[in-house]
Amino acid sequence: MKRSNYIWLILLVVGTILVLLRHNNVISWGDSAAAYRNEKGLIFGTMYSITYEHDESLKLDIDNELKRFDASLSMFNENSVISRINRNEDVTADSLFSKVFKAAMDVSAITDGCFDITVAPLVNAWGFGFTEETAPSESKVDSILQIVGWQKVQLTAEGKVVKQDPRIMLDCSAIAKGYAVDIIAELLKRKGIKNYMVDIGGEVDVAGVNSSGGLWRIGINKPDDDPESRNQDLQTILEITNKGIATSGNYRNFYYKDGMKYAHTIDPKTGHPVQHSILSSTVIANECMIADAFATSFMVMGLERAKDLLAKNKNIEAYFIYSDENGNYQTFMTEGMKKYVTE
Repeated sequence: MKRSNYIWLILLVVGTILVLLRHNNVISWGDSAAAYRNEKGLIFGTMYSITYEHDESLKLDIDNELKRFDASLSMFNENSVISRINRNEDVTADSLFSKVFKAAMDVSAITDGCFDITVAPLVNAWGFGFTEETAPSESKVDSILQIVGWQKVQLTAEGKVVKQDPRIMLDCSAIAKGYAVDIIAELLKRKGIKNYMVDIGGEVDVAGVNSSGGLWRIGINKPDDDPESRNQDLQTILEITNKGIATSGNYRNFYYKDGMKYAHTIDPKTGHPVQHSILSSTVIANECMIADAFATSFMVMGLERAKDLLAKNKNIEAYFIYSDENGNYQTFMTEGMKKYVTE
């Protein structure tokens, strides 16, 4: 065989391998023996995207872990632990529910109740849960507030949730999705994986480096009213590793009625959707679960109270996009956040 034919044969083989790798969502870089894989799917009514460096696909393991989570904390699953607790059935909390419950109580204490997993009846009343109701009357809000309050529920050592009133309902959606991210990150670590990005509905955990050998790049969207998530314009990009990141905002989940805008973040103390100037709250913490909870808490607190809390808690960093008195976008970030931000 002529040398030119050898060359063409080599090029053909290499090209075939590259096509196969791309077809199977495998990305190689440098001289790494393993490959970067990307798994996608649907869970909890949202999408997940998980990128990791490994020589085998772990999609089955990932899906099994997410199913285990769904069976514990998903309010979309009528047989889940949390759904059964909300129906006052005799059920013992599993380890997943227990960890989220305890973390939620801790954040509630730190935020003076701005974070509250008993807010579910209010979320439903305002039309952001599983009902079609919108804009309840003031008397209805007042009556619901009687069964809202993080101190009105307890978890016993035996794993039983004790409610002061059987009408109390729990909604862990503002912390549970972040915990799902942590669970998958732990799964990857147990498999010996050092480089990964776990993204479930915009809540993220990253470790190691990306497929180019650099820090992971996480975008923060501009908080334009966008209920259909069509606008992907970025406010800034974070370059980061070995952290959990969560963003909360009212620019995608809201509705208008009688000229009023109602956002999905409910203040558990007033019983009404928040009207503060913060449009988007991004938080970095060691655990995505904690970042998730504080991102929601800051939306409830408002800018000045959030700044005060951040000054006292050095384990979390935050980036806020807010509206000034003229309706223009402004930003605030903690000192520690600045090292992650790249324009």
